[in-house]
Amino acid sequence: MHLKFNLTKKILAWYDNNKRTLPWRVGKTSTNRLYYRILSEFMLQQTQVKTVIPYFEKFTKKFRNLNSLSKASEEKILKLWEGLGYYRRARNLLATSKILIHKYNSKLPQEIDEIKTLPGIGDYTSNVLAALIYNKPTLALDGNVKRVISRILNMEVKKIDFKKFIDMNRKNIFNTNRNSDLVEAMMEFGALVCNFKTPKCKICPVQKNCKFYKSKDKIKQIKKEIVNESINIFCYLSKKGEIALTKKNKLGFLNKFNLPKIESTKSNKLIKKWKLLSKYKNSISNKRLNINLYYQFSKDIPNNYSWYSIKNNNEFMPSFTKKIFKQVSILF
Repeated sequence: MHLKFNLTKKILAWYDNNKRTLPWRVGKTSTNRLYYRILSEFMLQQTQVKTVIPYFEKFTKKFRNLNSLSKASEEKILKLWEGLGYYRRARNLLATSKILIHKYNSKLPQEIDEIKTLPGIGDYTSNVLAALIYNKPTLALDGNVKRVISRILNMEVKKIDFKKFIDMNRKNIFNTNRNSDLVEAMMEFGALVCNFKTPKCKICPVQKNCKFYKSKDKIKQIKKEIVNESINIFCYLSKKGEIALTKKNKLGFLNKFNLPKIESTKSNKLIKKWKLLSKYKNSISNKRLNINLYYQFSKDIPNNYSWYSIKNNNEFMPSFTKKIFKQVSILF
């Protein structure tokens, strides 16, 4: 797995001529560099750049710097995040901003292991931030970067020990004082040239050194597995146009949010007591949900539930719950 060419030089030359103009890419002397980078990295976790841009602009217009973000209420953060999904990221972002302001004097910790102690920051994000903020010699191994490396080697991603690969080629890869640019360049190159569906091999600057390009026996790219799941949603409704919700019902990606009663379709004991309102689908990342929506009008609801107005609800709700509101609103 030894590289026999100067990958860094080729990738940085490509990046200098082809990088996108993105709102969080500000100069190294900008006072908001840390804030913009943390905000964008949290938003970009499992979300595409084109989706993130308007949310980033909306956030930075409302909260001008890390300090103002740290003073925001959770409700305001969640409202601005609405529609972006994976709401735990928003809570972690707020928690991280508070820690950076109060514990680290508005600065990022220097060491990667310490960066990883911040809420919502794992191996990938800690390496990104260490390179972007402190120019540390490290690569952020997202799907794009792993794909670039796997194609250069013409090896399946699952068969590559990426830590070993980086260690073996450390002198080759980090032969620059532009580690901050390199970590972005690798991700950018994977997104724009060495992409998943239609790699642009004919314009690729590492074409001559790429075993994937030269090989007749090319590795197959493994698509992200789509998980299909069927669930039953049971809605307690009142004649006043209300729906009963609780935070005790968790649905993986929507923990800590108000939801109706939700069970797997394998639990069919309750169905006889409920009326089927509709069947519909909902997609979140790689999860495809087949939803059966049931309801019953009731004056009494379980202790952990509270009534919420369907038509006049103005408080924050995730889009998943709003779709339920829309379905049951036809009954009133």
